[in-house]
Amino acid sequence: MHIHENDYRHWRLDVDAAGLAWATLDKAGESANSLSSAVMDELALLLDQFDRSPPQGLIFRSGKAAGFIAGADIQEFTQLDTPEKGLDLVTRGWQLFNRLAAVSYPTLALVRGHCLGGGLELALACRYLLAVDEPSTRMGLPEVMLGIVPGWGGMLRLPERIGPQAALDMMLTGKTIDAGKAKRLGLADDCVPARVMDSAAALLVLADQPRRRPPLLQRLLNGPFKGLLASAARKQVGRRARREHYPAPYAIIDIWANHQGNALAAPALIDRIVRSPTARNLLRVFFLQERLKSFGKAGSFAARRVHVVGAGVMGGDIAAWCALRGLTVTLQDQGMERIAPALQRAYAAWRQRIKDPRELRKVMDRLIPDPEGYGARQADVVIEAIFEDLDAKRELLSKLEAVIPPDAVLATNTSSLRIEDLSTVLVRPQRLIGIHFFNPVAKMPLVEVVATAAADPEMQQRATAFVKQIERLPLPVKSAPGFLVNAVLGPYLLEAMRAVDEGLAPETVDEAMLAFGMPMGPIELVDMVGLDVAMAAGKSLAGTAAEPPRCLLERFNAGHLGKKSGRGFYDYPGGRPNKGLAGSVPAGLAARLLKPLLERTQQLVNDGVVADADLADAGVIFGTGFAPFTGGPLNYLGSQAA
Repeated sequence: MHIHENDYRHWRLDVDAAGLAWATLDKAGESANSLSSAVMDELALLLDQFDRSPPQGLIFRSGKAAGFIAGADIQEFTQLDTPEKGLDLVTRGWQLFNRLAAVSYPTLALVRGHCLGGGLELALACRYLLAVDEPSTRMGLPEVMLGIVPGWGGMLRLPERIGPQAALDMMLTGKTIDAGKAKRLGLADDCVPARVMDSAAALLVLADQPRRRPPLLQRLLNGPFKGLLASAARKQVGRRARREHYPAPYAIIDIWANHQGNALAAPALIDRIVRSPTARNLLRVFFLQERLKSFGKAGSFAARRVHVVGAGVMGGDIAAWCALRGLTVTLQDQGMERIAPALQRAYAAWRQRIKDPRELRKVMDRLIPDPEGYGARQADVVIEAIFEDLDAKRELLSKLEAVIPPDAVLATNTSSLRIEDLSTVLVRPQRLIGIHFFNPVAKMPLVEVVATAAADPEMQQRATAFVKQIERLPLPVKSAPGFLVNAVLGPYLLEAMRAVDEGLAPETVDEAMLAFGMPMGPIELVDMVGLDVAMAAGKSLAGTAAEPPRCLLERFNAGHLGKKSGRGFYDYPGGRPNKGLAGSVPAGLAARLLKPLLERTQQLVNDGVVADADLADAGVIFGTGFAPFTGGPLNYLGSQAA
């Protein structure tokens, strides 16, 4: 039977005059390509067709503007409820891509946009990979972020292609690389501009040259010296993630080192991972993240100009982040001497990230010092980020309202004041929205979008779209003291400091929560937030009558304000905490510290500050780093009760 191109639902097949076959993946009914079982079945039929009449070469490309292939179909992972289903899924991809890797004719993946997970495994099974030189082109194997492993050949082929050091780094962190780096590592054979990509792909396939091999040391590390690298990698992962919480990175190392990257050689291990609570919960976190992203999608608002008032740590970092994300930003404060440190901080941070000096200059050119505040008149989004003082903020917001465009978003970055109290001085109080970023802005993905009961829904929608536009996760919350994240952190940090008051070492308190799976202990977190901020927040959240913990008060009065002053609960020589030994953690300490956090999260859902339990879990995970393998505080609470 001869299959015509129109017999495929998801693939288009064209054969050109040179005898090259172009297989374009354009997954039906979706905006992005993913490798669902239907897509994989059709790929097998394509390969059957080429077995019967081999082309001169085969080029895979995408029919989607969004990119090459986002990965496997994650919805299908949620149905793997038996060991057989998990193994079937791994077997199908492993065997199909092995078959693709073994064909007699040359093959090439033309990668433009994202190429992740199973998508990169398909590209690795091709003889050549051509990357299109655009900022949106990103390659990676992020399976570890979902608590699973790259089982369709990634653990075999990525170390072979780029050497195991760089490959393990990508597989164990889930991080992605751009087209230029892919070429430097030898993952891509070349990196070309979009206008010549088709002709470059055809030339590369027809030339059929041998690929360049990784350096000798890397080949040795992928062969006789595997054991050395594996034990070093295990140590490194151990510093970031405990095996009982995150089994996947350890499994990746084991399958690479002991089973030639073949997950099917360790079926029990695969079942343990695929159906572990960690994988289920990390999958849940992935869907929660997608839900937050979806809030910013409605409506057509796209900001071009942002005006930020207040060049302190928060305001300066918000301005710098917006400039990095392509917006033109004016930054206002009293005089250049206030604004200059923010510009210096931005330059130092982005110089680490952006290696191309022209690109760096473009970003810095978009960050414009504006002591007189002229930028407010043209801005689409105006953010007030001065110190937490009700009268000062009111006076500023009133002045801003008088000069900004009538349809601009007027926002405050307050963390402890009520939006209702700030907006009373405005002619249109319903236009004020809270856009609450977390410190450090460049690392914390969550932004709370705060609205009062009377807020203008259009302004709320625009603020949410703006947060999504700058690649942050918007969480809609109601105006209430501390909103969600700080309101939940308050009682938790308070309980931790009470434990220190009772004589436990800060190190012991921190160790209890690190062992639970938090990215940072609560006492170190107080140091990072600042003891002055903790004092002020404690007053506004707990009421002035509540006595602050003794350990906090003593250090605050002595001027030890935490990391920023070089000393708080810990000393910070060279910016890192100098911790003593933690000693043994008393039984039940973690549960005791968590209890007020869990209770407050539930209370905020009951009070409607956040719409439902899933959003509360998303907010606390992305806003505080709450142990993602638990699926969030309320999910964890439910699993404890079960």
